[in-house]
Amino acid sequence: MRDRILTIDELSKFYGGVRAVDNVSFDIERGEILSLIGPNGAGKTTLFNCVTGLTNPTTGRVVFDRKGREKTISSRKESFKPSIKPDRINALGIARTFQNIRLFNTLTVLNNVKVGRHALTKSNFFGAILRSRSQQKEEKDTLRKSIRHIVFVGLEEKILDIASSLSYGDQRRVEIARALASDPDLLLLDEPAAGMNPKETSDLMSLIRRIRDTGVTILLIEHDMKVVMEISDRIVVLDYGKKIADGKPQDIRNDRKVIEAYLGTD
Repeated sequence: MRDRILTIDELSKFYGGVRAVDNVSFDIERGEILSLIGPNGAGKTTLFNCVTGLTNPTTGRVVFDRKGREKTISSRKESFKPSIKPDRINALGIARTFQNIRLFNTLTVLNNVKVGRHALTKSNFFGAILRSRSQQKEEKDTLRKSIRHIVFVGLEEKILDIASSLSYGDQRRVEIARALASDPDLLLLDEPAAGMNPKETSDLMSLIRRIRDTGVTILLIEHDMKVVMEISDRIVVLDYGKKIADGKPQDIRNDRKVIEAYLGTD
């Protein structure tokens, strides 16, 4: 029996006459690393935005299954407001990173990662002012878990460094640690290897595998085909908003439509 954590069901997103995502359907199995690839403008990040509540699809829906409970988290809605707000989707168990690093450059590594716990905290303004017992307990829990994730990504020696002082690769690690701080079941990574040197890329692949080994399912957008082919359990290919292939890396590598649209020939 298949154990699906996310279902993309006939999803489309149109901007006027532009079909950024065009009737795309696929499932993500719990515990797998699935890569979403395709040329620039294929609709990959738009699909991510529909999953994480940053935009509403024109048609179709996204269904998330956490611990056996299915919930439609994104579907067509007439208003400009998202079906479910991004912070609520994050609290349900979906976290993401962005193509362009979005850290608070003047904050420390620790404080950047602590921000990732925000969607899970319950303390309000008065609790913070009065320093209630529950608020103090929540602060300690946030600190403990943030440190744990910083250690996990290998930045414990830089925990008090200012984010802007870090190398590009380390900034990516901070962003991943911040996403992990929300305790996701599903992690979306948008081009995490972009701009990395070969050593940083190799370290990133090891980190992604370790994240999966902790039980987190991973949906990955990536243009580095070495990364995609080496770490993916399955690959979905988009071209002009449409899904043109879905299969294991060796099948995608030899798919004529994928070669013509994206991979090219040697």
